[in-house]
Amino acid sequence: MHLETLKTFCDLAETGSLSRAARMNHVTQSAVSQQLRALEQRYGRRLIDRAPRLGARPTEAGQAFYVELKPLLQRFGELEERLRARPNVVAGTVRIATVYSVGLHTLPPVMKKSLAAHPSVGLRVEYRRTDQVYEACERGEVDFGIVALPARRRGLEMASLGHDELVLVTAPDHPLARRRHPRLADLDGVPFVAFDRDIPTRRLVDRLLARAGAAVSYAMELDNIETIKRCVEAGLGVSLLPVPALAAEVRGRTLRARRLAESPIERPIGVIYRRPRTRAPSPAAQAFLSILTRELPGR
Repeated sequence: MHLETLKTFCDLAETGSLSRAARMNHVTQSAVSQQLRALEQRYGRRLIDRAPRLGARPTEAGQAFYVELKPLLQRFGELEERLRARPNVVAGTVRIATVYSVGLHTLPPVMKKSLAAHPSVGLRVEYRRTDQVYEACERGEVDFGIVALPARRRGLEMASLGHDELVLVTAPDHPLARRRHPRLADLDGVPFVAFDRDIPTRRLVDRLLARAGAAVSYAMELDNIETIKRCVEAGLGVSLLPVPALAAEVRGRTLRARRLAESPIERPIGVIYRRPRTRAPSPAAQAFLSILTRELPGR
C-alpha cells in the first residue's frame, strides 16, 4: 500500500472532486480512479460514490476510513519532517491558502523575508475563495489561511495583520477620475464592478454604499480582483479596491485611484489557523507566523 494512494484518497474525500485531487497530487484523473479502485478491491468495499451532480462523496465505510486515516498521514508527515531536520535548523514546508487580493500583492515581501531568514523552509501558496480558505484550515489541508475581514470560527485561531485601505478605482478617462477626493454619494447610479455577493469585501462595500445613500448600478460581479481591475480598465464601471493591489496599474497609468472624502476606509486582514489539539505547530510554521505577524501590522 503506497502512501501516495492513501493521501490521494483523503484529498478526494475532502474535495469531492477527482480533478482537484489529481491536481493536488500531480497525477491524472485516470490515476486517481485507478488508485481508488485498488483501495476498494483491497478492502472489498465501495469507499467513494460518484454521482454526476453531487461529485465524489465518501460512503459510510469510506468516511470511517478517512476519519481514521487522515490523522495517521498527518503524524507521519510530521515525523518525516522531524527526521529530515538538522539540529538547530528550521526546516520543512509551510502550506498557505489565501485570497488573490492579499496573496498576490501583500504576501510576496513577507515570503521573501521568510525565505531569507529560513532557507530550508519551503512555502507552498494556494489561491482560493474566502470560504474555501476557511475550509482548508478547518480540515488541516493548510497551516495558515490569510483572508480579508477575518471572522472567528470554532476550532480556529486568528491574528490581525493590519488593514488595507479601500479607494475608488476608475479608468483614466472616467469623470470621477478628475475629482481629487470624491464622495461615496457620488457613486449613486454609477456602473460598478463588484466582488461576488458571498465575498466579505463585497458585504463591507455594500454597507458603506448603503450608509452613504449611493445606489450603484452593478455592471458585473466577479470573484477575482485581477478580473475586476481589467473590467474597470475597459471602462465597464468603477470599483472600491485595496491600495496594495493597485500599484502596478497606477504606476502604468491604466487605472486611477482616488482616496474618498470619507477616507480612510479600511478592511482588516488576518491570518487564521487550526487550534492545536495535541501538539504545537511545526517549527517551520511557527517561524513563518512570527515573521508574518511582525512584518504586516501597521503597514
